Amino acid sequence: MRKIVSWTAAAAMMLSMSVLTQAEKNSEIPGIGPVGKPVKVFTDFKFTEGPAFDLKGNLYFTDIPDNKIYKVDSKGKLSVFLEPSNHCNGLMLDGANNLLACEMDGRLVSINLKNKKVTPLTSEYQGKRYNAPNDLVVDRTGGVYFTDPHFRAPEPLPQEKVAVYYRSADGKVTRLADDLKAPNGVILSPDEKTLYVIPSMQKEMWAYPVTGPGKVGKGRVFCTLKQEPGYKEPGRGGDGLTVDTNGNLYITSGLGLQVFSPAGKLLGIIEVPEKPANVTFGGKDNSSLFITARNSLYRIDTKAKGHRFPGKSS
Repeated sequence: MRKIVSWTAAAAMMLSMSVLTQAEKNSEIPGIGPVGKPVKVFTDFKFTEGPAFDLKGNLYFTDIPDNKIYKVDSKGKLSVFLEPSNHCNGLMLDGANNLLACEMDGRLVSINLKNKKVTPLTSEYQGKRYNAPNDLVVDRTGGVYFTDPHFRAPEPLPQEKVAVYYRSADGKVTRLADDLKAPNGVILSPDEKTLYVIPSMQKEMWAYPVTGPGKVGKGRVFCTLKQEPGYKEPGRGGDGLTVDTNGNLYITSGLGLQVFSPAGKLLGIIEVPEKPANVTFGGKDNSSLFITARNSLYRIDTKAKGHRFPGKSS
């Protein structure tokens, strides 16, 4: 049984609530507003990742070493949603309210929330399995951008290189970029005109102009992450990320959530007690950050509002 840290009778609806009191305010970030103190919700996991909300306010997240996907319903009840998960990492809901997942065992899949049926979306590129799909984002056409780095992959790498891919709604897969050291987090701007890719083994974060679904132009350095003391070149990169309605990015790093404006300016850093791996918006008005951080799940209330990726409506 996982340890419930902060779920009391008064906080039983915390997944659907976002109340930022004066006492909770610990910082204010320009362009974002006041940010609440981190609240540890659940703990005693092995390594949490991939937080994602469905349309009913249920939160899903993964525990990679434990080979499970967990669910926290809107009343705060924690349960195992899927086991084994084939070491799922990143999660996101599509427009039909199916849970899309990156299996580090080599597939991108869709999971029916009602019957838990797992449907493979793609398991290989040019006849070879993927290395270890890591994170994803769904566009409004129903296409999926996903990263395929080397973490937890067989050696030698099945694809021989790490890359970013796009699976269109009709199932066609295209390799978009293969020149980053460890492409990890991936997300779109709210207008879907920019694709952001977050490498884990360099301090420079990248952005690509989206010229059409699954089509990108030449990449550029979007921003440079602030580094922890003692890290030398090429620096330490990010992991997962989320985006608010104004296009600000919240990138998980060793220092916490580094918040950047759409122009690539560092607005501030939101500290988390444990090193964060991934983050998403949820709760009332979609204004609370839910953060998977090593052994725990945290919530931080903000005045920002998360952007919802609709995917393709059914």
